Amino acid sequence: MTDFDWLFFTEVLVGGLLSGVMYSLVAIGFVLIYKTSGVLNFAQGAMLLFAALTFVSLTERGISFPLAFAITFAIMIVIGIAVERAVLRPLTNKPPITLFMATLGLSYVIEGAAQLIWGAQVHGLDLGIEDVPFDVGGVYISQFDIFAAIVAASMVLLLSVFFRYTRIGLGFRAVADDQFAALAVGLRLRWIWATVWAAAGLVALVAGLLWGARVGVQFSLSLIVLKALPVLVLGGFDSILGAIVGGLLIGASEKLAEVYIGEYFGGGIEGWFAYVIALAFLLVRPSGLFGQKLVERV
Repeated sequence: MTDFDWLFFTEVLVGGLLSGVMYSLVAIGFVLIYKTSGVLNFAQGAMLLFAALTFVSLTERGISFPLAFAITFAIMIVIGIAVERAVLRPLTNKPPITLFMATLGLSYVIEGAAQLIWGAQVHGLDLGIEDVPFDVGGVYISQFDIFAAIVAASMVLLLSVFFRYTRIGLGFRAVADDQFAALAVGLRLRWIWATVWAAAGLVALVAGLLWGARVGVQFSLSLIVLKALPVLVLGGFDSILGAIVGGLLIGASEKLAEVYIGEYFGGGIEGWFAYVIALAFLLVRPSGLFGQKLVERV
């Protein structure tokens, strides 16, 4: 029996955790909308694609990185506010399935608009960070993964501070706890919703750039949101902390499973192992690790 290679194990684990941070960033886009309006925003993936495609198309036309980022962010704010006012506001108090179908249809509209405006070709996106291994005490870690994890973690920290310590953030938390009580004390619910959708647009932009640099800016990029669903199941659909913890757990588990038990299933289990974990978790704790229990919401 050979000795267990702890250095290799650590390398796989760290790589999974770094990927998990990027999963968390995508999942937070869902959490922001769900906490304030109770809507599972399936259009988040299309927003991610639109943001990445807009940014890379602007830079290919000679616009500098900072200016392209600012323009794209402004466009995402407009899209977020337009979605809230034109689609979700008229559907207030409608059944959840109606809202879900609305965001599902909206995702195809946004994807179609992206293709109409920018075309359907695949774009490469270079953020100036090479995807080469970096030696940390004998453990080789991708420099790009480290960069992406730092950016994603900084984004998560920024959002956490904003929604915890600012006036708008306090209003967001009040609306998340009880919309009717928030209205009763004079909070402008529609303004808070618009702010949250703008924040979701920023999350989509940052996540789109990171994932676009890794896999290329193409229309399959919108499917990245499917990776966020197991994260939300584990962490809870209404918890930012849950999105962070769930992302780390999913990222680490799928990498370790692929390396250590993948050969027993013919390989390639990284693509579906997270959903097995999510399904098993639903049977034990449907509300997630940090989500509100269903009986409490009722």
